[in-house]
Amino acid sequence: MSQDLFQAPDYYQVDDLLSEEHKLVRDTAREWVKRAVSPIIEEAAQQAKFPTSIVSGLAEIGAFGPYIPEAYGGAGLDQISYGLIMQELERGDSGIRSTASVQSSLVMYPIYQYGNEAQRQKYLPKLASGELLGCFGLTEPDYGSNPAALVTNIKDMGDYYLLNGAKMWISNAPFADIAVVWAKNEEGRIKGLIVERGMEGFTTPETHNKWSLRTSATGELIFDNVKIPKENILPNKDGLGAPLGCLDSARYGIAWGAIGAAMDCYDTALRYAKQRIQFGKPIAGTQLQQKKLAEMITEITKAQLLTWRLGVLKNENRATTAQISMAKRNNVEMALKIAREARQVLGAMGITGEYAIMRHMMNLESVVTYEGTHDIHLLITGMDITGISAFK
Repeated sequence: MSQDLFQAPDYYQVDDLLSEEHKLVRDTAREWVKRAVSPIIEEAAQQAKFPTSIVSGLAEIGAFGPYIPEAYGGAGLDQISYGLIMQELERGDSGIRSTASVQSSLVMYPIYQYGNEAQRQKYLPKLASGELLGCFGLTEPDYGSNPAALVTNIKDMGDYYLLNGAKMWISNAPFADIAVVWAKNEEGRIKGLIVERGMEGFTTPETHNKWSLRTSATGELIFDNVKIPKENILPNKDGLGAPLGCLDSARYGIAWGAIGAAMDCYDTALRYAKQRIQFGKPIAGTQLQQKKLAEMITEITKAQLLTWRLGVLKNENRATTAQISMAKRNNVEMALKIAREARQVLGAMGITGEYAIMRHMMNLESVVTYEGTHDIHLLITGMDITGISAFK
């Protein structure tokens, strides 16, 4: 394993916009990634295994529910700090960031926002410490971009609810201790509920043979007459807006995370171009390679400023769903393009596990699709600026 020599680009001195706490949080996460993730991540990706040894470290750096209040085990940080942690984790690997994103925004967030006090006290401290790991069940085999049509359902049996249905493409599913699941009640209203591992009829088969996000465990959630205690229903919000609110938080984290992947690809390409000699000089001295590198740093800088401003709006509770969609779409596309260009800078070496570029590229092919596809986010922006929905 080669030494992690990553140096973060900051062409517009964006660090000047960050507080000392922001920089401390980011630098702590950055050093942890160099120490705990970089030495093991290539082997984990080759083996398609989530490295469970890093769970305690993720908890220690505050990656599980960074913005959850300290009273519930969270770090009580702001939204920019959350974004910076996601940036550093995805610099290491999208699968690692995905695990933390799901735990934070799709499990802890809905329990904190939509749950009652008993649910918060029962689950959040253990989720923050990594004692419990969770997953989020919205996507179904037949309904991805159209979650309103989901068919997973609950039936009121008097003392409990009976849950039936299935979810697909669920990060963390194979090892999750709890699942925040969205199902329709008998009136057709979408409700959130907490399903615990060990409940009879609840199984989580793993999805194998992935070319992407190989360090993130993916699976299904199968519900066959699962008895759900009524105290496991999230009481404070229902309807489609409830899971979509969770997705806003997760997409915001992805917008930051994608920058981390792009930074890593750029940094690798820049270092390689300075060292690789062809025709008697470093390839960094050729016009075509300088064009690639200059365009990479330009796009990274634009994305840094976009997400910083979005973070300010998020801290002020003024960030809209459409603004978050724009950032997620822009930054993931940016990172994908940079990964592909960086791979070309490295030539054949770019496809080997000696460098992270090809792994980032494959991961980003999933990131560009999950939490709302590239095209869906475009239509969210289109609807926002025109006032006309193109979905129906």
